[in-house]
Amino acid sequence: MATTTYLEAIRQGLFEEMRKDDRVVMLGEDIAKYGGAFKVTAGLFDEFGPGRVIDTPIAESAIVGAAIGMSMNGLRPVCEMQFIDFITCAFDQITSYAAKSRFRWGVGVPMVVRGPCGGNVHGGPFHSANPEMYFAHTPGLKVVTPATAYDAKGLIKAAIRDEDPVLFFEHKYLYRRIKEELPADDYIVPIGKAALRRPGKDITLVTYGAMLYLAYEAAEALAPEIELEVIDLRSIMPFDIEMVMDSVKKTSRCIILHEDTLTGGIGGEIAARLADEAFTYLEAPIKRITSPDAPVPFAPTLEEAFLPKTADIIKTARELMAF
Repeated sequence: MATTTYLEAIRQGLFEEMRKDDRVVMLGEDIAKYGGAFKVTAGLFDEFGPGRVIDTPIAESAIVGAAIGMSMNGLRPVCEMQFIDFITCAFDQITSYAAKSRFRWGVGVPMVVRGPCGGNVHGGPFHSANPEMYFAHTPGLKVVTPATAYDAKGLIKAAIRDEDPVLFFEHKYLYRRIKEELPADDYIVPIGKAALRRPGKDITLVTYGAMLYLAYEAAEALAPEIELEVIDLRSIMPFDIEMVMDSVKKTSRCIILHEDTLTGGIGGEIAARLADEAFTYLEAPIKRITSPDAPVPFAPTLEEAFLPKTADIIKTARELMAF
């Protein structure tokens, strides 16, 4: 088992699926000889050539539109957004065409749209987005948000093999910071299945993406007094409400943590489901820790203030236990 970064895990998954299935093709800006802005696709062009690793114009709507046509003609395209913020340029193609094709006339669109998301890299309001909830609201789309190298590889492989469109959000802060030993054997991680990252008895903490590591830090700091049970959703749509529900019925308290902004975030949906289906088990209010409803600031000091912090989790956990 070799130690592999989050970024390299995604690249391994792309290599393996392209070798396994010659229907898999890559499209994106500067993804061929240059290897992409973050080098996720480095080396793919050398092995698979211009017919399967395709440089495109700076036109996200054209990239996704072409991929939809390819998928309807038997290919399995993987589109890279250089920064996930610009996926909104292809919003109509994704939500009106790819998502609804199976419903409309029974034809699936087996394609992946992937790219770097998230803040904490001082990218400012146009290169730090967490736009997962724009798409989670659209029936027909799957939305995936891995937090570990193991999951990043297993989920990109599962996404490519899926018969319907999958959006794959890679947190850029994790690209070279997270390293794990990965198995040499082929594996996938099922889309829609959460992971219990840390068992506990006092409070359920539900999170995903880079926020998982804040949850770990808070759980360690609180360990002498409060046991946090940490659940990593891994997928935003579909999300594993069963695991969350079972945990909350055990702990009777819940914190939902995400980097996305407060209003309209997945935390609100999870809180509503818990209030509806687990109300009699709750001993305290459901709490959400998120970014504020504002654009991501450029200045490092402002970005630090904007993003959720470990101290926020510790403070909220203590308030819940004292409620």
